[in-house]
Amino acid sequence: MELGPLWRPLWRPLLLLLPLLASCQDAGAPSAPPRPADDPAVPPAATAPVRQRANVPVAATVGMTVSHDVTQGGTTFSGGTAPVTYTARFLTDANGLSLVETRLVGAPPQPGTIRAAIEVRDAQGRTATDTVVVVAFAAGLTAPGLPTTALAYADARLTLPAHIRQLPPNAPGTLVGDNTPANNPITDAGATLGRVLFHDRRLSVNDQVACASCHLPAFGFSDTAQFSRGIFGRRTARHSMALANARIYPNGRFFWDERAPSLEAQVLLPIQDDNEMGMRLDDLIPKLRVTPFYGPLFEAAFGSSEITSDRIARALAQFVRALVPTNSRFDRAVPAGGLTAQEQLGQQLFSGRAGCGRCHGQATHVMVAPANNGLDAQPADSGAGRGRFKSPSLRNVAVRPPYMHDGRFRTLEEVVAFYDSGVRAGPNTDQRLLGPGRQPVRLGLTAAEREALIAFLHTLTDETFLADPRFVSPFPGR
Repeated sequence: MELGPLWRPLWRPLLLLLPLLASCQDAGAPSAPPRPADDPAVPPAATAPVRQRANVPVAATVGMTVSHDVTQGGTTFSGGTAPVTYTARFLTDANGLSLVETRLVGAPPQPGTIRAAIEVRDAQGRTATDTVVVVAFAAGLTAPGLPTTALAYADARLTLPAHIRQLPPNAPGTLVGDNTPANNPITDAGATLGRVLFHDRRLSVNDQVACASCHLPAFGFSDTAQFSRGIFGRRTARHSMALANARIYPNGRFFWDERAPSLEAQVLLPIQDDNEMGMRLDDLIPKLRVTPFYGPLFEAAFGSSEITSDRIARALAQFVRALVPTNSRFDRAVPAGGLTAQEQLGQQLFSGRAGCGRCHGQATHVMVAPANNGLDAQPADSGAGRGRFKSPSLRNVAVRPPYMHDGRFRTLEEVVAFYDSGVRAGPNTDQRLLGPGRQPVRLGLTAAEREALIAFLHTLTDETFLADPRFVSPFPGR
């Protein structure tokens, strides 16, 4: 319909009023009910991010690129409002690694354990963290070669000679002085694991030093250097103590100064020493966990693959306690004779006029307590107190010069000469080395007697022990 001339000026204002009238009509109508919060059509409010699954330790090799997804395929963290971002704060030296988006990447230039705290932050500023451990191994490390049938270490599988076991009855220096605790008997599987640990360079911070680096089987588990070299060429403070017959020491204390209350405590200390192996136990445990062959070895020894510092200590202690030489010429001569006339003279001097036997038990040639042997009237090193030192067994003594806690004597000839005429009287010199008026005893040995005494000491060398497959390195080329 066409509007007449009188209505045309009014149609535009009417059109503007129509929406207002419609709005007034809607206001009077009832409103629709709100949707419940649990309505599937309504998205829930995002929770704060949380760590859902810890990162497992990661193995890497020096010089080779590592690329590790810190989200583990999106399973490390859950929750959070998108977008989320990731940052890394290195708790140790980064050792060539950096975080690129969600991956730790890089080629470590040196061995070491790298720890990185990974933080996820969501759009609302809420955070969660997880720590990633990356173990960078030196190149060229190998796995041990072990026999399919376990070698014999347990006492039940071995027959120790009677003169070592308990002859004479209850005498010091026999197995009645055994310091093996009831909760850590020697087992084949435990000592096998201990042997691997003892010879494995992975136990040092730079993968270059093992326990066996300073305690070499061929040298009676001692070292021919006056002071051994540990990590980065650092020197030890004292000469490397021989380990044979370590289990036969009744008070159970270890080191020259007896600072370790047990062998289980002792074996962990060189691992952590900054001059020896320099390894933190908190770093060693993940290091062994990512080494494939250790899980089965720990399971065989202890019933599960769990790796702890206590189990490491127990296995190493089992191996060291298994180091009992039994096949020297002296051992074979006890029931059957067979020493030469010179060696017999040396044995008589050792047990009699020379007085060696007053300190070193006849069966295993150990001392049962530390002593001040008069090396210096005023010792610079107090040892276990008052210049007293624990002494290792004399077994295999001929193959492990130098001698004494400071390695001052290069030959057995020098040692015998010292006890013959070089003992110094001090306020704490052992009474067994002194005579009337606390003056040092001078033995007055002839040249022939000195030679005889040294010849007898050579009969204490057990050649089979020095190369025993149970004790040498299981690692190829080592």
